[in-house]
Amino acid sequence: MSVKGFTSLDFETFKIEGLDERMTAIAERIRPKFQEIGDILATDLSVLTGKEMFLHIAKHARRTVNPPKDTWLAICDNKRGYKQHPHFQLGLFDDHLFIWLAFIYELPNKQAIASNFLHHQNQVSKLIPKDYVISLDHTKKDATTINTLGKHGLADSLQRFHDVKKAELLVGRHLSPHHDIVQNGEALIQFARETYEKLLPLYKLSYQE
Repeated sequence: MSVKGFTSLDFETFKIEGLDERMTAIAERIRPKFQEIGDILATDLSVLTGKEMFLHIAKHARRTVNPPKDTWLAICDNKRGYKQHPHFQLGLFDDHLFIWLAFIYELPNKQAIASNFLHHQNQVSKLIPKDYVISLDHTKKDATTINTLGKHGLADSLQRFHDVKKAELLVGRHLSPHHDIVQNGEALIQFARETYEKLLPLYKLSYQE
């Protein structure tokens, strides 16, 4: 049986009014696909990283009023949770699919990781393909390509990641809901795998002293 990709109906989930209604649609439409895709990617990342990687699927448990604007799967080397660790994401907003290597503000050693990236700025700049995008806030859709940022813009982003408590660093790729890869599960897994493989040196750098 082939792996299912994401359809226009999945992206329309984020237009459903009401917390309970949208959460039900996420659970029924999207999470089963996350489970299937995430299990495969977690196995792939275990091989790529050389350590056991665990799948986590966003629960949005803290929400009591506002329905989530996006949802995602996350993969990291900790079984209990992912937010305090560098992790790999795949998820949906209403207008795009995102594939990230994510360093979010809950990281207890965020400043140390940022300092390491700043110390190796030239290396970081060479590690990330120019058509990849960067975001400094996982709750927002905005992202800028490395090519558009340029070397100085990347340096500014890394500095903000270091200096601002709530600043984050997410590096990866976006795909339109209408892209053939998004709708083809096997192709999407391969695309995500290739993305993570390209970002693996940056992931490993984040663990260096």
